[in-house]
Amino acid sequence: MGESIKEQAKKQGKTELKTKIVSGNEALALGALRAGVKVVSGYPGTPSSGVISSLINMQLDDRYVEWSTNEKVAFEIAAGTAWAGQRALCTMKMSGLNVAYDSLISIAYSGVNGGLVVYVADDPGVSAGMPEQDSRGFALMSDMVMIEPGSVIEAYELTQTAYEISEEVKGPVFIRMVASVANSHGPIPIKDAVSPAGEAVLPEKNIAKYTKAGPAICTAQHRDLIKRLEEAGRTIRNMGLNKLKLATSSRDKDGAGIGIIASGVVRSYIGEAFDAVGKFGLYREEVSILSVLATNPFPTEEVRELLKHCDRILVLEELEPYLEQKVYIEAQRTGFKGEIFGKIDGLFSRIGEYELKHVLMGLKKAANLEIPDDIINGNGGLSDLAVARPITVCAGCPHRGTYMAINQAIRKSQYKKNEVMVTGDIGCTILGMNPPFNTLWNEISMGASIGIAQGFAHSGIKTPIIATMGDSTFFHGGIPGLINAIHHQVSVTLIIMDNGWTGMTGMQVNPGTEQNFQKSGNRNVDIAKIIPGLGLEYFFHMDPFDLKGSAKTIQNCLELDGVKVILARQECTTQAQRRGHMAGEVSVDFEKCNLCKRCILLTGCPAISLGTETIGIDQAHCYGCGICAEVCKEEAILKGR
Repeated sequence: MGESIKEQAKKQGKTELKTKIVSGNEALALGALRAGVKVVSGYPGTPSSGVISSLINMQLDDRYVEWSTNEKVAFEIAAGTAWAGQRALCTMKMSGLNVAYDSLISIAYSGVNGGLVVYVADDPGVSAGMPEQDSRGFALMSDMVMIEPGSVIEAYELTQTAYEISEEVKGPVFIRMVASVANSHGPIPIKDAVSPAGEAVLPEKNIAKYTKAGPAICTAQHRDLIKRLEEAGRTIRNMGLNKLKLATSSRDKDGAGIGIIASGVVRSYIGEAFDAVGKFGLYREEVSILSVLATNPFPTEEVRELLKHCDRILVLEELEPYLEQKVYIEAQRTGFKGEIFGKIDGLFSRIGEYELKHVLMGLKKAANLEIPDDIINGNGGLSDLAVARPITVCAGCPHRGTYMAINQAIRKSQYKKNEVMVTGDIGCTILGMNPPFNTLWNEISMGASIGIAQGFAHSGIKTPIIATMGDSTFFHGGIPGLINAIHHQVSVTLIIMDNGWTGMTGMQVNPGTEQNFQKSGNRNVDIAKIIPGLGLEYFFHMDPFDLKGSAKTIQNCLELDGVKVILARQECTTQAQRRGHMAGEVSVDFEKCNLCKRCILLTGCPAISLGTETIGIDQAHCYGCGICAEVCKEEAILKGR
């Protein structure tokens, strides 16, 4: 099944090399094109979004690329393509893998016919929000191959390798990158893309392979899955993906020495670490190094060889000690009497991303080096210069009006702010938890705000409950929760904050985006037409830039029983301004301004600044929404349309 990359490239003529500076995400996308990928699907999720964004910008004619409704749907599209014998790619962040896993584990059991690669981007250090989830655990649960590029060039090359492994063992393969690799940039030699090979083939009708109808089928598929992983281990070893370099000299009299096992981005810090520790008497040729590129299946033979050669093992891996745990198992099996340094012995934490200092800390402990702490930490005190910057919404963002209207409605309904639960959801909408709004109480997962709100209602809380979510989130995971609320007639208010785009991850199109901005052949789905079809009694529209009217709409809902849905609709300011659109004009009457700072304290708008005698409005950032004018009691801010 399927030709090798080399065979396809040879058929398509001489390969032209071009060196480009690209991100890790772009490198993965280019690697997929070089591998002849036919279909690419995914859901926006930082730090993985750059793959599909770059492919969409290329306007490819011979491939199909889409932003799907959610990660589960995206994976099913990719899996169907692979069942038909074509190569497919599915992309997501770690939280999206939780959504896709129900289908993913079933596909892992059944196997595939064409190459199927699942790209998941983890976020050690939580630069983009959500949990510090280590997705290697999913590879272990699924008995699936996982490959971890540690650099931009590896992202390009290993994506092609992943397709070869997938088709060799006839199973899906994970590629896992972390944010620091996905977002980093580097020059790589890029070869011409390879067109998708052959025609799609309808797979045979095979109940035993493509269903889970009964225990005999499931256990047989599980047995096949385990065999595929074992076969993948042999393939990976033959490819030499996990590179073991034994020391050529030793600083110990008995000939034993230090061994390093490193995976992912941590591998790229090792060379720099040796540059720093040479002056303390430790040199690279004295240390054996196992660079692990395929973290599942575990490189058992390479680790055993390292254990024979060394008496001190340093394990370097971000987040969970998955490799380290298995190193301990192999140490026990082989009678290893030396020491192992990592997370289990308390040297490193399971929290945060690794930096150069972690490698230096490990070498200091494993080699008993006297390295001063200031060299290990080595930041020159720059962290002391960091200034706290509360995250808020953009200037003119329509969500600002919604948060402020919620707060006004609560106050006008004679409730204290901490008496009314306002549940939050993922995306730009969660920024309502920050000053100056301090509106939202929680955030869990896509679409969970309406489900959590129902739980609070059933708990017996007497005060009103408000759930908030964005438009893309509504399509992704919010619809089932709303249907549940309507079915069981739970007294909650849902505010859908519809700005027309999937904003926080980079302004991607979603099903509700206006038709003019949809990909050719796609059709938009209007939330305003979906809600009435659900049969609920109370459905309201509001303009977030009309602060007074919006507050009145929300206040009305707080006094009603049953399910209430409010559609707060204004386009994302960033996208509108890119087209030269403005909501209006805002100016300051300097004679009336008394520097009360009410406009700044209530709106938190970054377009407003504080001068010595009056406030100022940065016209380059101001969208003209006029919310600041509505809160100014001195009528010093003038709004025009």
